[in-house]
Amino acid sequence: MRVLVVEDERKTASFIRSALEAEEMTADICHNGPDALRAALGVAYDAIVLDIMLPGQDGLGVLRQLRQQRNQTPVLLLSARGEVNDRVEGLNLGADDYLPKPFVLAELVARLRALVRRGNEPRPQLLRVGDLTLDTVTRQARRGDTDLDLAAREYHLLEFLMRSAGRVCGRMTILEKVWNYHFDPGTNIVDVYVRRLREKIDEGFASKLLHTVRGAGYVLREEK
Repeated sequence: MRVLVVEDERKTASFIRSALEAEEMTADICHNGPDALRAALGVAYDAIVLDIMLPGQDGLGVLRQLRQQRNQTPVLLLSARGEVNDRVEGLNLGADDYLPKPFVLAELVARLRALVRRGNEPRPQLLRVGDLTLDTVTRQARRGDTDLDLAAREYHLLEFLMRSAGRVCGRMTILEKVWNYHFDPGTNIVDVYVRRLREKIDEGFASKLLHTVRGAGYVLREEK
């Protein structure tokens, strides 16, 4: 594994590099946002450890530009414990996980390995539930002969539900898998997006696919 570590605190960056090298990983270090962006766009890294607070350009700005340029390298955000809003914004921008400071190096290494494993798992390209199909390469969703226009988060929610077809998915599980939240933000964001998605995939069709299981969550399945 080759990892880009973006951390302005040089001692912390050195500790992270030593921990990664002890696990036979290669670690490149950047101490500011502009250098990190150039490095991330110029080298095929397996993962990026990205601190939010950086000189020159903050970590969220770096992450935003990476995702805008379709760089999908797994990103582990580092943040101070009080930066909850920044973590939420980072996850919404496309970060894959976060780790609050101070952290244990062993946990950082374990989270990086998990991110890389997740990215390497083979996944089917075309998903199907009843007459609903989703092409995960073109991101095109169709219900029968009707093309469905999905916003980015609606697409991710639909992909997760289709990959979990037939299984009831609780709200916390959906928050973790679709929003990468490992905490309850105290909002009804899941219900709002499920409602939007249901309007697009079920409204106007004879059979309904997206069902609410009271007190448990949601399930995508074809009713027999």
